[in-house]
Amino acid sequence: MKKQMLASLIAFSMSNVAFAQDDEVKPFTMEGELGFISTTGNTDTTSINAGITAHQELENWSNDYLVEGLYRQETTEDENGDEEDVTSAQKFFASAQGNYKLDNPDYRLFGFTSYEDDRFSNFNYQATVAAGWNQKVLKNKRHTLEYSIGPGYAFVETQEGESQNSMIIRASTVYSWKISDTAKFSQTASTEIGDENTKSRAESALTATISGNLSMRLSFKLDHNSQVAEGVEKLDTETAVSLVYNFF
Repeated sequence: MKKQMLASLIAFSMSNVAFAQDDEVKPFTMEGELGFISTTGNTDTTSINAGITAHQELENWSNDYLVEGLYRQETTEDENGDEEDVTSAQKFFASAQGNYKLDNPDYRLFGFTSYEDDRFSNFNYQATVAAGWNQKVLKNKRHTLEYSIGPGYAFVETQEGESQNSMIIRASTVYSWKISDTAKFSQTASTEIGDENTKSRAESALTATISGNLSMRLSFKLDHNSQVAEGVEKLDTETAVSLVYNFF
C-alpha cells in the first residue's frame, strides 16, 4: 500500500514538472519565413517574400521585433516587342515594440518604432514612433489577446519629395489561437491616424508544423493608406504560402 502511494506521489510530481515545463515561457524566440513563387508561360514572374520575427520575454520587459521584405520581377514586352525584366514590387518593413511591465505584468507601457520603404507605393518612406498603454486582455493555454494605444509621430516623404510629417494616434491588436499542438492561427491589425494620412496594416496567418522546427504558413496581408496620389491604389494585398523555421 505504501509503495502504491509513493508511486502515485512520484507520478503526480513528475506530471506537475512536465506541465510546468510545457507552460514555461521561453526568454527568446525567433523564426524565419521564406516564400518563393515562379511562373512561366504567357507571363514569367518571380516573387520572393521573406521575414524574421522575434520575441523577447524578460522580467520587466516584453519585446517584439519584425523584419520583412517582398520582391517581384516580371518579364514583359516593350513597345518594340522585345522582352525585358521589370521589377513590379520591392518592399521592406521593420518594426520593434518594447512593453514595460507594471506591478500587474498584464498592464504595460509601450514604445514602438517602424520604418517602411515601398518603391511602388505613393511614399518614398514612412516611419513611425509611438508610446502609450499596452494590455493583455486574454491569456490562457489556447488564446492570447493584447492591444496597444497611444500618441506618436509619423515621418513621411512622398515619391515627389513632399514631406507629410504629422502627429498620429496609433492603435494595434495582436491575437493568437493555438488550435492544436501542431497548428496556430494569428491575427494582427494596426492603424495610425494622422492629419495627412491614415495608415493601416493587417495580417491573418495559419501556421502548421511539418516536422520538428519546420512549418508551413498561409498568410493574407492588407496595407492601406487613405491619402495617395492619383493613379495609385490605396489598398495593397499579399497572399503567400511560406516555409517557416523556428530557430529558438
